[in-house]
Amino acid sequence: MKLVVVAVGARMPSWVVEGYREYAKRMPPGTTLDLVEIKPEARTMGKTVAQMLAAEAARIRAALPKDARVVALDERGKDMSSCGLAVQLEAWMQERGPLVFLIGGADGLDAALKKTAAMQLRVSDMTLPHGLARVLLAEQLYRALSIIGGHPYHRE
Repeated sequence: MKLVVVAVGARMPSWVVEGYREYAKRMPPGTTLDLVEIKPEARTMGKTVAQMLAAEAARIRAALPKDARVVALDERGKDMSSCGLAVQLEAWMQERGPLVFLIGGADGLDAALKKTAAMQLRVSDMTLPHGLARVLLAEQLYRALSIIGGHPYHRE
C-alpha cells in the first residue's frame, strides 16, 4: 500500500523531519509513507485568504498521484480513534491506488478541495502546529497498521 502525505509547508524544524522519518521507516514491508511538501502561497498584501488557498489547492492537485483516494485533515472532520482508523485503513487497503492525506498550511485547505476528498479527518480538538500534525499522522498510520498486523506496538 502506498500512503502519501501532501503537506503545505517547507523547511520544517529538524524534530519534525526526524519524527516523520522515524515513523515512515517503521512501515511494514509492502507499505510506503511518502511526503510531498507543497510551497505555501506567499502571504502578501493584495491577496485574499481565498485566493491564497486556491493557489495552494492548485499545487496540491498537481501533486496528487493518479487514482488517489484523498483524505483531508480538517478541524471539522470526522473524529476517529486509533482502532477506528485501523478499521478504515483496512477497508481502504482493499481498493486500488494510493491513499493521500492532505495537511493544509496556515489557513487550512481550500473548501472546494476539501469537498472533493473521500473523507475529512480530524486529528485533535486542539490546534496543532502543522509540522506536529505531520508527525502525529505518521505515528497514527503506523499505529493503525500495527493494529491490523497484530503487532504489540498498540496496547489497549
